[in-house]
Amino acid sequence: MDPNTITIEGTADERKQIPLYRGVMCYFPNALVEVAKQSYKGNLQHHPEDEIWWDMSKSTDELDALMRHLLEGEWAAVAWRALAHLERDLCKEGHSRIINNE
Repeated sequence: MDPNTITIEGTADERKQIPLYRGVMCYFPNALVEVAKQSYKGNLQHHPEDEIWWDMSKSTDELDALMRHLLEGEWAAVAWRALAHLERDLCKEGHSRIINNE
């Protein structure tokens, strides 16, 4: 398997009900570009010498930071924090779609 891929579990029919391209990328292309920029900005803050990767041990106050960004009108940061909170919550529930991008 390519090291930059993930495995989405389920039957072919179940996987077809997860329209990542048509249901996410095509709906929100501009927003996702801004969230990607936010990811890069955060990576520079925490690991300027490394390739981009999410150090989940740093900056774990998603909901407080989300609200702060909301009040400040920093929408890409709000979206990033919302996604980070959802990812952490799903991991707690046992979801294990781990990407190996080393």
